[in-house]
Amino acid sequence: MAFNEKLSDRIREALMNEMDVEEKYMFGGVCYMVNGKMSVGVVGEEMMCRIGEANESVALERNGCRPMDFTGRPMKGHVYVSEVGLKRKADFDYWIRLCLEFNAIAKKAPKAKKKSKEK
Repeated sequence: MAFNEKLSDRIREALMNEMDVEEKYMFGGVCYMVNGKMSVGVVGEEMMCRIGEANESVALERNGCRPMDFTGRPMKGHVYVSEVGLKRKADFDYWIRLCLEFNAIAKKAPKAKKKSKEK
């Protein structure tokens, strides 16, 4: 699945001053991990934002924002933002700031346990 490379470039540039940023390709797009935690990314033509459950209801009132329903079920604390909600720099910056603010208090996902081979 292709994703919006220009939007990914905008995000990469916005995260340029963060210390620990890693790009991972997942969800058929790209995800930017900040401090080892999923923070923001691009799926198709939309920005994926991990903002936390406490911010979700207010965020969903913003133009171009909808619940992240990648699996067919909404993921709590995650939203998609369409191009409509990202046109103005102030709007784009709002989403980046919200993702980074939540990232500072978010917990890392537990590492997957390696399966041991039994003989």
